[in-house]
Amino acid sequence: MSDLPPTLNLDLDRSRRIGFPEVVFGASKTVNEVVAAATRLVEVHNLVLITRCKPEALAALHAALPKGRPYPRSGCFAYGMPPAVSGPVGVVSAGTGDESVAEEAAVTLAMRGVRVLRCNDCGVAGLQRILARLEELRGCVAVVVIAGMDGALPSVVGGLLDCPVIACPTSVGYGVAEGGKAALMAMLASCAPGLTVVNIDNGFGAGYAAASIARAVSRGTPSA
Repeated sequence: MSDLPPTLNLDLDRSRRIGFPEVVFGASKTVNEVVAAATRLVEVHNLVLITRCKPEALAALHAALPKGRPYPRSGCFAYGMPPAVSGPVGVVSAGTGDESVAEEAAVTLAMRGVRVLRCNDCGVAGLQRILARLEELRGCVAVVVIAGMDGALPSVVGGLLDCPVIACPTSVGYGVAEGGKAALMAMLASCAPGLTVVNIDNGFGAGYAAASIARAVSRGTPSA
């Protein structure tokens, strides 16, 4: 059994309670802490998702767990990815600058056994790009929409689809859009009915919520 640093106290019972093991947030941890947490979770669950890793932590994780896969753009590391048994869930990004957050959402969905439909670089400045993907998106059980700058894309998508739409603002932008606050406020103020909004750059949270919807749909509605 792996020895854990005294700074770690892993929740090894989380999978039983909520159906998925503890996900490790790598950004604020040392390389040793990230690798120790990942190794222990793999020992217990044969599955681990690490988010927001620095490049040196990703390299150390891949060395310690060579069967895992690093995702350098988002800083994710995934080990033990299950087969896709539910979905699909759409992951729509407004611009290439949003790709790190979109990748985090997509990896999170895949780690929960959800099939992903990616629609990249579909911002409203070229509206025909998202309109061209509408028929595909109408086959999804939920859609995650990721946008920075003016944050308008989720309102457009939410007005065109009848499935749950989860909006994720990103910190992409400058001037009044810098830091993602303008996108967040626009999404919170959206008149698209039922639009759900997560925190700035929270691709993991958006992906996890959409996965929960997809998994509930795949289980079906219990009869009365």
